[in-house]
Amino acid sequence: MNLPNKLTLSRAIATPVFMALMLLTAIPFNYTLALFLFIAASITDLFDGKIARERNIVTNFGKFLDPIADKMLTTAAFLGFIVIMPNDNFAAQVTVMTFIVIFREFIVASVRLIAASGERKKVIAANMWGKLKTVTQMICIISGLTAYSVSEILPDIKILFDILLITFLVIGWVSVLFTVISGIIYVHESRDLIDNTK
Repeated sequence: MNLPNKLTLSRAIATPVFMALMLLTAIPFNYTLALFLFIAASITDLFDGKIARERNIVTNFGKFLDPIADKMLTTAAFLGFIVIMPNDNFAAQVTVMTFIVIFREFIVASVRLIAASGERKKVIAANMWGKLKTVTQMICIISGLTAYSVSEILPDIKILFDILLITFLVIGWVSVLFTVISGIIYVHESRDLIDNTK
């Protein structure tokens, strides 16, 4: 397995560890640890594709696994935020965000599987809109995790937590917009790869 694929796989493996850190408040500074792990995992997403292209070692396995690893990590984070939101209104917003994200991912994953199993055996890599969706989701999640990290490091400065949490929600809705746009474009651009007569 080449280095880019190892980096991608490490992101997938880190996901359950990240979610455990996010939810297990018995662990000291669990939110801060979750924040650092998420940032580290996000950095692998920046480098795996770059290294693969520079070294000309892009593989179908990498193109297939990379967006799946991204989805695992970001979906785990959004699910975690539903649990830890400080009030029902915020939790409801994150629930709607998460539903839209998962709904889009099911559609895109279905299209990807159909294309890969069709006559042309086409593996569709993430497009620019999909990457933009992922980047905004990661920025959103980092802002949310930073809010909770600040709350456990500086518990007396509640206003900072509130500001960061509102920032998380605003960026979250922006990421949802990119999620919908990228999903529509993805399906539209892949329509010729889907033979609905079989």
